[in-house]
Order: sequence, then C-alpha cells, then structure tokens
Amino acid sequence: MLWTFDGSLHSSAADEKLLQMHPFKIEGRFKFGLVPNLNRSLGIDGNLIGFTDSEIAVPHFCYPVNATAIGFEGCILYCFLPECGEMVFASNPESCAETYIYPLAERFEDFMRLVITCGSANPVEQIVWMSRAQFDQHLQNERALRTAEQIARIGKLREELKLSPMDNPYEYVKASQTHFDGSQIPYSDAYYDILGQER
Repeated sequence: MLWTFDGSLHSSAADEKLLQMHPFKIEGRFKFGLVPNLNRSLGIDGNLIGFTDSEIAVPHFCYPVNATAIGFEGCILYCFLPECGEMVFASNPESCAETYIYPLAERFEDFMRLVITCGSANPVEQIVWMSRAQFDQHLQNERALRTAEQIARIGKLREELKLSPMDNPYEYVKASQTHFDGSQIPYSDAYYDILGQER
C-alpha cells in the first residue's frame, strides 16, 4: 500500500478491503492505507525515526495474531489491530511494563505527530513504563544524540504531512493507555503457554 499525495490511492484488492476498514485522511489531502510505507512514499529512512517498515517475518509470542505491521524497532512491533479501529499499538516482547502490547495513539495521524515531536518512535513507545521525570530525561538525552540527518528527516515528515507537533506527548499517550481494555486482543497459543495463562 502506498500513500498518495494527489488524493488517489494505488493498492491491491486485499489492500482495498483493508482500507474500507481503516480509512485515514489528513486535512483532506492525504489518504492512508492500513500499512503506510515511509521509505517508498516520502523517501524517509525509517531507521532515523525509530522504526523500519516490514512484514512480520518471525512473530514473537506477544504479537497479536491479527496485527498489521506499520514497522519495527528491533523486536518492537508498531501495528494496527482490526478490532481497535484506527489506534496504533506497540507490542514489545522485552517490555518493562506489566503488559506486552499497549496503545500509543488514537489514530495514525496522532502517532506521526508524536514521532515528529519526540524525534523518533522510541520515546513514544517507552512512555508506558516511565514517570514524567523519566520521560523528560529520556527525551533530553535523545535530543542530545540527534544527528543533523535525523533532524532533517523529521523536518521533511512535518512538511510533507503538514502535521503540527503533539502538545504534551506524555499526557496524550498515558491517557490512551489508562482507559484501554486489552482483554479482547487475540493472541497465539504460545502467548498463553509462555505466560502460563488460561485461554
């Protein structure tokens, strides 16, 4: 699936079906498919903003069985779930939180605003286990290490997508996570076996 900047959409029949489930529009100019590809559509190196686009080649035990990948940061999966509408999730087999999957944004547009604000997906993903002070320190550390190329890529994202930075990213993400009920997320048998939980 490709993002298009003229209001048209180029996709396969399968992508069309997915798009009917999850249409996205930003300021009437963009249409987003379910699996945005930053590299092909915007010329963005995903590694520079904390995730690369890819298919799920080797699913970890905690990846929901119906997850559709947006991208990866190491083993961390950024994804959509059909039963959760437009929400963007992270699934981390090495999670420091009490859960292995958690929402990051109510919709993809907000996820990209968070990435633009924080410089990459990494600080956004780690909010789940951090206090506000820890997040602020982590963000300060990340900014100190940011290269000119990373800064340029974030600027390009902001310009091409015409998105403003997210006000109070920590509060936004925490609010999304506080009220989320993950009881309906479908997991593989391996998930229940590894955690010793009943199906």
